[in-house]
Amino acid sequence: MADLELRKVHKKFGSVHVIHGVDLKINNGEFIVFVGPSGCGKSTLLRMIAGLEPISGGEILIGGEVANDKPAAGRGLAMVFQSYALYPHMTVRKNLAFGLETMKVAKDKIATKVKQAADILQINDLLDRKPGQLSGGQRQRVAIGRAIVREPKIFLFDEPLSNLDAELRQQTRVEINKLHRRLGSTMIFVTHDQVEAMTLADRIVVLRKGIVEQVGSPLELYNKPANMFVAGFIGSPRMNFLAGTVTGARGNTAEITLSGGAKLKAEFPTQPEIGAHITLGVRPEHLLPATPSKAVLSGDVQIAEQLGGETCVYIATTEGSSVTVKFKGQAATKAGEKLHLGLEVGNFHIFGKDEKIICHA
Repeated sequence: MADLELRKVHKKFGSVHVIHGVDLKINNGEFIVFVGPSGCGKSTLLRMIAGLEPISGGEILIGGEVANDKPAAGRGLAMVFQSYALYPHMTVRKNLAFGLETMKVAKDKIATKVKQAADILQINDLLDRKPGQLSGGQRQRVAIGRAIVREPKIFLFDEPLSNLDAELRQQTRVEINKLHRRLGSTMIFVTHDQVEAMTLADRIVVLRKGIVEQVGSPLELYNKPANMFVAGFIGSPRMNFLAGTVTGARGNTAEITLSGGAKLKAEFPTQPEIGAHITLGVRPEHLLPATPSKAVLSGDVQIAEQLGGETCVYIATTEGSSVTVKFKGQAATKAGEKLHLGLEVGNFHIFGKDEKIICHA
């Protein structure tokens, strides 16, 4: 096990700058998830940590030692790939043992490590099969087992669940979580799926265009996003954004008028500027049914998704925007119905013109 530190890490492909001075400290035993949309640089950053991609600037420290010039094999890390990368002509046992054999590890020690990994992952009955005889979830467990036998300082996972169907993804996610608790190892996991990030991570690193937008625990990012990008990316369905203007102020208390004419008050950290344009962010579960006279927004139901334990309702507002509402249980609503909605007190966010957070109200 080891900690990891990135200091002003940059990456350029020719004239294209893809990683912009990332600073990050990962503590020993943490489960860190890199998340962001496709092309944000998360897999590139992971490959730089692994030594599979050279860095263009900055330092990577593993266990307190600068690892910039160390080859991948000398960093003491193990990577689990999206494609599994198993040898199709070898049995599961041989796949698990092969890396140790190339390192000239004693045969009895290899056998012990293979058995330990098979016990942890419950794949003892698969050891004599070949990858072609395994399901996707079984192959992924073998790929993880191949990493375990190496006893790495840090485990690296590059979108390991994206090839699995929904049920297997959930099962494997639980297995990886249990594995982390059992081994206590430092793990870095890359995904574009914010549900995976929320359920697995001790801390999430949100990336956009090679820049770290925010680092924090899942609930910290959910409850206190630093900007509109994080607010919209973390959470499903995504946060609703409503345009508004500061139309009054008394000290730090602002009166905000939304584009539909509804008014509300919020405490700003400093005295707000009259006429300033803001964006109000509210999560779908924090919009509540209201009477027409007290509604913050109104609109017609376009689609009502009955999911059993909850109902997601998509509304076209009278101002022409789209809003998503999440009701607990099986709400009796249908397409074409008119809904009037208010805000749950203490559960909305205000962003400035620069899209950065002003306050969490």
